[in-house]
Amino acid sequence: MTMMPFHETWQSVNETCNNSIQLEQFLHYSLIPSVVIIIVLSCLERRDRRSPVDEKWPLLNRRCGIVIPLNFAGAFSNRWSLAFAFGATANKVMIMFSEGYFPLQHVPEWVPAALAILLGAMEVGLSSYPLFACLSTRSQIAGSALGFLYTGIWFVVMLLHITQCPHGQMVGVYENIIFYWPSLLCLIFLLGRFVVTFVKVSWFQFQTNQTEETSFLEVHQAQYVQQLMRKPPMQQPEKSWIQQKIYKWDPYFQFPSRMICMAVLAIICLYMFVVMERYAYMHVSHVLETLELDFESLAASSNISRNVSEVVGSIQHLKEFVATTEGVWIFTTFTASLTCITYVFHILACYRKHMKRLWAGEKEFLPLVFSKLSSTQSVASIARYSGWQIAYILWGYLIIHIVQCLLGLVFMYIFVLPIMNGEGIKMLKSVGMVIFTIGIFMGFMQMQIGTASIFFLQPKISLDDKEKPLALDNRKMFHNFNYFLFFYNVMLGLSMCLFRLLCSVMVGAWLIARIDRTIMPKGYEAADMGFRTWIGMLFMDSYHTNPTLICFCHFLLMKTRERQQQTGTLYSHFSNVTDFKVSNKARTRWLLFYTLLKNPSLPALRKPKCAAKSSAC
Repeated sequence: MTMMPFHETWQSVNETCNNSIQLEQFLHYSLIPSVVIIIVLSCLERRDRRSPVDEKWPLLNRRCGIVIPLNFAGAFSNRWSLAFAFGATANKVMIMFSEGYFPLQHVPEWVPAALAILLGAMEVGLSSYPLFACLSTRSQIAGSALGFLYTGIWFVVMLLHITQCPHGQMVGVYENIIFYWPSLLCLIFLLGRFVVTFVKVSWFQFQTNQTEETSFLEVHQAQYVQQLMRKPPMQQPEKSWIQQKIYKWDPYFQFPSRMICMAVLAIICLYMFVVMERYAYMHVSHVLETLELDFESLAASSNISRNVSEVVGSIQHLKEFVATTEGVWIFTTFTASLTCITYVFHILACYRKHMKRLWAGEKEFLPLVFSKLSSTQSVASIARYSGWQIAYILWGYLIIHIVQCLLGLVFMYIFVLPIMNGEGIKMLKSVGMVIFTIGIFMGFMQMQIGTASIFFLQPKISLDDKEKPLALDNRKMFHNFNYFLFFYNVMLGLSMCLFRLLCSVMVGAWLIARIDRTIMPKGYEAADMGFRTWIGMLFMDSYHTNPTLICFCHFLLMKTRERQQQTGTLYSHFSNVTDFKVSNKARTRWLLFYTLLKNPSLPALRKPKCAAKSSAC
């Protein structure tokens, strides 16, 4: 009697589940409140300058501006709130990454797949737009209120979707809970954030009856410039073991919102990807178990003893392979996940190191082909970096997991299984022979180096020299030495060529998720589009977040405002054009009238209107 497979037990339970809420359909309907929120926030947004539209409709008064969901050019405000907003959309990102999201159920055949994916991405982005716009808008009271309502709706819908049908058809038991709990946690954080923002801004306006002023110069940027102008200490402070080996915190540096959002979303998407990969392995394991049952039934129905023994041996090998692969796969899941999580934090550390070098004017660490990058490539790079980095992390995890699993199987079949099967002596002999062969190859390579140093180089010119000069000695012996080792070096070169290929594959697979480091050889770095994107993003951030440049611009702006306040010219009451709801033509006439009134000699020098017309004719 055989037990019912695990996937059949949860599938039989899930078939009776009728979920009244489908997230894909609700995503379509959520576009309506999303567009309404965008229009409301756009009407409340004030533009920096007046336009001809304000002259035609003075009631606008610079209203109806463009809402910015996220400042990708080096913003430092609301970093963790925006990161959790991205985390709330992680399930949508994973759906697009795994199988693509199509806004239409039946896509016509003449529509390209890339265009359909683009439409799906635009719909997902529009549905998630209010989460970011309500955090970034200047009208914080309205933004926090609308954001709380929109986030609360999504939270309630996802909670009902999970409670009605906690199981699914992919992972099985508690599938929806496993997939959606990171997004629910991010939505809870956003709800609390909107409540805190609403209370804080409302209390501030009630106390001061004005809005809080913001400055483009951040505190950490000013502290960074001050630290540059101080004399370096005579003795560096002692560092702890964590600061020496793992990470040293810098109080004068903050990561922009884009990098924090990338790190949070990459870790959440990596978690979901691991869960989906586990589901795929369950299917492969089920196929292997089915194949094993077929072998057993074949052995039971066979009448020839020799064939029976062969089939039984094959079944035993198959069982051993399935058990070994399952153990190695589960173990390497943790190691590959830990490797990719380490990559995420290491990328942040490399970003800080590279940005500090660029701020100091150092570009020697960049390849020569990237010493100067065009402005258009830098702008395009900063737009695609975050999405590419997340995709690189996910693909890198899959490739690293496969490579680690293969290496684990090789280790198990070479070392562990022979010892478990009582063949440890045979294994040691085989391994010893391989090590002896490799030792011979390496010994001959070292022998050539040692022979060249002893016999074929002239003595040192000075006793203080570390090496002998590059001058040949015993030339006839040298030529004979090269001749007799030529044929051996051909075979040695074949082995080293394969070893070079293996090293290139291993390093390339291990570093595929590292977008901050190229995997191409020197001279071919331009072919690495991921590394090109990283360099373009660095240049963009270096130009827009350089603390010295921003501090200099801040001082210029403050000095200009002080001079305007101190001089108090006769036209000072005309300077604040934002207080007037008049056209540019009316304001120009008032300025002309005031100028002529204060300068009586100017009207006689003005050109008459009739003369102007006659000269124009």
